Amino acid sequence: MSRRLVALNLFLRLAVKPRLARTAGPGAAEREFRYLGAQVLRQPPYLRHLARPGGLHWISAGPCLPGKLILYFHGGGYISGSPATHQGLIARLSSLARVEICAPDYPLAQDAPVPAAFEAALGAWQRCLALGYRPDRIVLAGDSAGGGLALALLARLCADGTPPAGVIAFSPWTDLARTGASLRDNAAADPFLPAARIEELCDIVLAGTDPKDPRISPLYGAFPGCPPVLICHSATEILADDARSMAARLREQGAAVTLHEVPDAPHAWPVFDGWIPEARATLRLAARFAQSCLAATSR
Repeated sequence: MSRRLVALNLFLRLAVKPRLARTAGPGAAEREFRYLGAQVLRQPPYLRHLARPGGLHWISAGPCLPGKLILYFHGGGYISGSPATHQGLIARLSSLARVEICAPDYPLAQDAPVPAAFEAALGAWQRCLALGYRPDRIVLAGDSAGGGLALALLARLCADGTPPAGVIAFSPWTDLARTGASLRDNAAADPFLPAARIEELCDIVLAGTDPKDPRISPLYGAFPGCPPVLICHSATEILADDARSMAARLREQGAAVTLHEVPDAPHAWPVFDGWIPEARATLRLAARFAQSCLAATSR
């Protein structure tokens, strides 16, 4: 563990986790995430961010290979975050992979209930196809809730027989039924997320929906003909078992899954690129994975 990661974990534990524990509600969470994205999260040079019709944001940093795409879903617990808050992470991944990234601005739970985010994700996929991108030239990706959304979309695409080239998920939230033991076992070890708020968050997001609905909890989905999947998680985060169980579920159905575990990192640590070397290392791994998936389908 780097010294910078030690310092970041201390900052998150002392300043951010207590604040999240007392955040008043979705509106306050959304405002605080927007502030964090603007004031704290770093951005690479030559970042280009174009908002286009249909709520699609095209983000890159440097030259990109034509005809290939990463469709990226931002995190934020379905109640906060946007392509703007995550543009630093997204642009860095684009730069490393040399692939342009499309980031949909999907509706948040307080504005539109389940399955609105999923339907927006499916709509974004369909718009990318309409623009001329082939399914096997698109990699799905996301962090936290966005990682879960990418995997939920994967299940639908596998069922339709039009899977993407691959999927990348950073600390994905995959099980709103809250069956993972890490929610309890890592409650104290997690430096970032307050486990005591997860039940409340699930109630807000689900709004009465079955927590095992695969459109919101992909752990309960089916994945026939699944492409390669990379799942990255921290050993000490409260959602560690969401990642581990998701990997096991995919492997049961014949998928080639790479499960990358980082000890002592905070939840969705790639968003802290520019602050900790562990973030850049994970983004490099993800970039290589995306390149390999896209190269395999281009042969």
